[in-house]
Amino acid sequence: MERQHQHLAELDPTGRLYNEDLAPAIERKWTAYSFFAVWMSAIHNIGTYTFVAGLFVLGLTGWQVLAAILIGTAILFFGMNWAGRMGQQTGIPFPVMARISFGIWGANVPALIRAVIAICWYGIQTYLASTAVVVLLLRINPGLQHWQDQSLLGLSYLGWVCFVFLWVMQLIVITRGMEAVRKFQDWAGPIVWIVMLVMALWLFAMADWHIPMSLSVHPLSSSDALQGVLTGAFLLVSTYATMLLNYCDFTRFAKSERAVIVGNFWGIPINFAAFAAISITMTIGTVVVFGKAITDPALILAKVPNTFVLVVGALMFIVATIGVNVVLNFVSPAYDLANVWPKRITFRRGGIISAVLALVVMPWNLYSNPVVVNYFLGGLGAFLGPLFGIMAADYFLIRHGVVNINDLYRSDERGEYFYRNGLNTRALAVFVPTAAVTVVIALLPALSAIAAFAWPIGFVAGGMVYFLAMNGAARRAITDAESTAN
Repeated sequence: MERQHQHLAELDPTGRLYNEDLAPAIERKWTAYSFFAVWMSAIHNIGTYTFVAGLFVLGLTGWQVLAAILIGTAILFFGMNWAGRMGQQTGIPFPVMARISFGIWGANVPALIRAVIAICWYGIQTYLASTAVVVLLLRINPGLQHWQDQSLLGLSYLGWVCFVFLWVMQLIVITRGMEAVRKFQDWAGPIVWIVMLVMALWLFAMADWHIPMSLSVHPLSSSDALQGVLTGAFLLVSTYATMLLNYCDFTRFAKSERAVIVGNFWGIPINFAAFAAISITMTIGTVVVFGKAITDPALILAKVPNTFVLVVGALMFIVATIGVNVVLNFVSPAYDLANVWPKRITFRRGGIISAVLALVVMPWNLYSNPVVVNYFLGGLGAFLGPLFGIMAADYFLIRHGVVNINDLYRSDERGEYFYRNGLNTRALAVFVPTAAVTVVIALLPALSAIAAFAWPIGFVAGGMVYFLAMNGAARRAITDAESTAN
């Protein structure tokens, strides 16, 4: 493998396509537990609890919420196996994988779209975690309130201290490389289970050990309930669509394909169903105990009378938030930015740039602006379905998993993925209209009933149209060659 790296470096003497971080992985240490832990970190967080609780608030019963979760995780499981196979077989990260279908320079289009989404959400998630630290510090020392009453650039002084603290903590993890990420996930993923189980048992006891899973706060008709279940299932898939796109960033380090599949099985359908069951049980428990559904576990934790339990629980939720941020929003832009200028930007430098940008955009202002969150980030998120559809169709249906690794790092026109001046114009011609359709579906109020299905529609449309376009191009090339020969 080291000889292969030397050969790849020779193919790209200008450094425009190659560095060691973008090259096929040499060390493959990630086991099934590593991927299980990745999914625990991605799932065990306040956002997932709020998502599950939100389905209940919309009117679904506890059982119907679990049905939605099971359908969504089943789809996600098979999708992640596909995405994971791409990384495990080739050993390359997402932006290099995108060169196969978009061309060696065109790959920067999907890479930068993914990077912008991740950087913005990285900042927002860090800000949300910092608010939990603020609440915790005020509970421990109310005298800090005067720091909370003064602000700079829209954030209180205390908020700045907490935000920068978490920002630095995450930076320490990511700049130590992917092996440090793996070790962090191995213990960060399971830790929030402790808090969730303790809170669930406390609520069970407060509810006299009876929590009715058939309870609904807004009873729905059979047809509305069915639509709610399907909507919830595809919303779940859309929520984790970013990981579908760049899951190869992790699976490139897998010991085997079986490690990926086994880790995905325990981490997605099994683990997600268990976490959802705890979440929905707790949400119903808040209705029984407090008379209303509480959709934020931090607010439930705040009702625990024991300050020590509150402190420990808050710290564990903070660790969980850091875990999901590293998995979903930090690894990808580190690779994506490295792909823009491999000679100067390594994975570590890409991570530092991502972190700095996440600070510069002042995420507390982004989060407070619904136009930015819903339309800008929501619109970019709608692009992910067509992107994954194009890449998956190219890899599985057109090339059947056969990739010329050397030519992914070759910048001259003899390379297989040079296409036309480094761009696969057919991929871009398919992506633009299919992405426009998914954005309209996702954001147009008149289509809100099917907005949750924007990602699968974009995935199927992008993949099918790209397959037809590339097959048609291949047939024309064969015909032209035969005509020339005759």
